[in-house]
Amino acid sequence: MKRVFMIVLDSVGVGETPDARLFGDEGSNTLLAVSKSPYFNMPNLDALGFFGIRGLESLKHTSNPKPSLVCRIAERSMGKDSTIGHWEIAGLVSQQPLPVFPEGFPNELLDRIREATGRYILCNRPYSGTQVIADYGVEHMETGALIVYTSADSVLQIAAHEDVVPLEELYDICRKVRKICVGPWAVGRVIARPFIGQEGSFTRTANRHDFSFEPPAPTVLDAIRAAGKTVLAVGKIGDLFGGRGMDESRPTQSNAEGIELTIENTKRSFEGLSFTNLVDFDMLYGHRNDVDGYAKALAAFDQRLPEILESLTDEDLLIITADHGNDPSTPSTDHSREFIPFFAYNKRMKKTVNLGERETFADIAATVAEYLGVDFDCPGTSMMKYFAETLYTKDELLAHADHTLLDPAATWDQIRDIIDDAIHYHTASICIPPAYVKPAYEYLQEKTPVRICTVIGFPNGYNTTAVKVYETAQAVAEGADEIDMVIHPGMVKAGHYDQVLDEIRQIKAACNGKLLKVIIETCLLTEEEKKEMCRVVTEAGADYIKTSTGFSSGGATFADVKLMAEHVGPNVKIKAAGGISSFADAAYFTYLGADRLGTSRLVKIVKGEQSHETY
Repeated sequence: MKRVFMIVLDSVGVGETPDARLFGDEGSNTLLAVSKSPYFNMPNLDALGFFGIRGLESLKHTSNPKPSLVCRIAERSMGKDSTIGHWEIAGLVSQQPLPVFPEGFPNELLDRIREATGRYILCNRPYSGTQVIADYGVEHMETGALIVYTSADSVLQIAAHEDVVPLEELYDICRKVRKICVGPWAVGRVIARPFIGQEGSFTRTANRHDFSFEPPAPTVLDAIRAAGKTVLAVGKIGDLFGGRGMDESRPTQSNAEGIELTIENTKRSFEGLSFTNLVDFDMLYGHRNDVDGYAKALAAFDQRLPEILESLTDEDLLIITADHGNDPSTPSTDHSREFIPFFAYNKRMKKTVNLGERETFADIAATVAEYLGVDFDCPGTSMMKYFAETLYTKDELLAHADHTLLDPAATWDQIRDIIDDAIHYHTASICIPPAYVKPAYEYLQEKTPVRICTVIGFPNGYNTTAVKVYETAQAVAEGADEIDMVIHPGMVKAGHYDQVLDEIRQIKAACNGKLLKVIIETCLLTEEEKKEMCRVVTEAGADYIKTSTGFSSGGATFADVKLMAEHVGPNVKIKAAGGISSFADAAYFTYLGADRLGTSRLVKIVKGEQSHETY
């Protein structure tokens, strides 16, 4: 049961993007600015490697952080507000910015609002939320007119005293306005801004409510639910997505409440996504240029982080990110165009991987979808390959490797060298030509045992079944522990699956109890043919299905291993072979379900690292 817990630290940007000048945000770096406060204290995120993110290295104090996956990500959408930021995180890139109204809203829109609500309108200008109620609060209480204002964001905000316009009425007004604000007036959010108090002491309450424009296309939230899994929204997530794509939406009145509900979600039984927005950073401190308040809020989150970590299972993935910046040290009170942090943590991680910079928030959606096993087509690229790399040490991956030398010109001296390497690096086996099985077996009598694997019908597979059976029996008699046989691809292309099945069964019998791996040469087969071969190999009783010889037009692919994992029987394991040239690839193949890896490259990489050579 896989779960993702994604927490958006609203507005915690980590440095200006290359296009920041187009938004008037050159020099912005929210987190670095806040770190100058004497109240800045984030030891737990430091210990987890969060400050390994590019541009934050000066904040790093822990020399040996826990393993994690980190990077910073640029926004591709044309905007810097919460709505567009969250949509892109969920896989929807917005090519057009949401409309803004720096001179106030047009009279035509205001007339429609008056007609729908039956109330007059005050202000209609860009304004600070606290200052607008100070300047217009008394007139509002005397007349009942709505205080309508905006900001540099794509928002229409309606402020009203709770004694003059009760909460439910204000929310109903905002719902009506949300329906009106379409087309050229389609602001990202209509926001209810209730306040209380008397002249000279008006204060906004925590009963803010956002009414967002519904995403114009499916997001990863929709895909997760379509796959029969669960989406739990915490904070203003429900508002930002117009309530779409979630099973449950629980609004909050503070960061503390959002953290509590997130921890509560970790104790619930579900498969899917818990998606939390912690808005106080942006709403209470970024927009008010309150550096110290921002720093205290970050310290408060960091202090609660151990509780979140403790409540995670081994199958849970924690993601901490943001949606834009809001540098409180700049003169502007607006959002800033910044990179967002990406931090991913799982209890099984064994190493840290730093991806530097990524090009779109949509990479997060692609990663979440793949982790949860959900089909979702989006413009982002999954980071799961690199997540897989954090789960295995090099020694663990070498233990899955069939250390291979099948070059037709290979000499006995070269074979002897790979045997010695296999012993030294504890690989799963050596994979060698049949002619070298007997001398390898004899050489190993005075060495640490290592399994001997050889190939049958190699590389084209079109030998007769009788020849393959004879080859197998001879190899086993001479000391082979494992047989990698090549099927006849032409038989598969012709649809003669019964003949292929019979051949595999005969060779399995000739193995006399030794392991049998069946090479189906995936590069030559269609998807349907691969699925059929998964069935055939399973019915034949083979121990492994193997992707490739490495001598045809292509080798192992991630897609093929995924397909095999979905269609092969429970007693059949998978071997990926051909073109595996890095530990990152090896880790991903293993994560996807490969139990063995046919490769010569991994040992060469380790030897090169130890001798400072480059392969």
